[in-house]
Amino acid sequence: MLDAFTALARGTRLVYGAGLRRYVFAPIVVNLLVYVAMLWFVLANFGSWLDHWMAMVPGWLAWLEWLIWPLFVLSLVLAVFFTFTLVTHIIAAPFYGFLAEKVEIAATGRAPLDDRGLAKTAVDALGREMVKLAYILPRMAALFVISWIPVVNLAAPLLWALFSAWMMAITYLDYPMDNNKVSFADMRRRLKSRWWPTLSYGGGVTLITWLPLANLFLLPGAVAAGVLMWDGHYRDLPARRG
Repeated sequence: MLDAFTALARGTRLVYGAGLRRYVFAPIVVNLLVYVAMLWFVLANFGSWLDHWMAMVPGWLAWLEWLIWPLFVLSLVLAVFFTFTLVTHIIAAPFYGFLAEKVEIAATGRAPLDDRGLAKTAVDALGREMVKLAYILPRMAALFVISWIPVVNLAAPLLWALFSAWMMAITYLDYPMDNNKVSFADMRRRLKSRWWPTLSYGGGVTLITWLPLANLFLLPGAVAAGVLMWDGHYRDLPARRG
């Protein structure tokens, strides 16, 4: 059965092959613009943010500044990473959904079940992204809180790794599932039932997103890999009843 990293490699080759390459340009441009804007914003404000948060440290904890400073930087990096991810996917969702449709036709020989027009698909894709946000943001906020609780925060790195993999799996596997009329709740059920392919795929996509600039060109391949994973692992699972 197709494993996640083989799917990512095959998906990347697929989207840059003849016939699909032209559908990759728009999401790359969108990601690049968001990437540049966010990098500029962070670099312009990092110093003031750091001064503000360090000024909030009580005097009796001043001796812990050597620990608080790197924790702040790490939290900022994580916040920027997740914000960049969420923003780019909101903007690029219609393009990724369209790319997933074309990949499914090219890779499997059959079109998705979706019979919506292009305009309605684009509008619905944005709505689906809002559903993802409503699911992801509370869990992300809870993890940030856990990361600052003594003793409990020792498990934070593992929890962040698992959450990142789960979030990326939900984000990218949702494109082919939405195209095939799988509800968000049913998608989560299918992903949980095949937890190892889900987390290994999401983990692979997470690694890709951490590659500066290169991720702009590799993420369309992750969309294609999501289509391959959908076809190989989740398509034949029974639909949710009730």
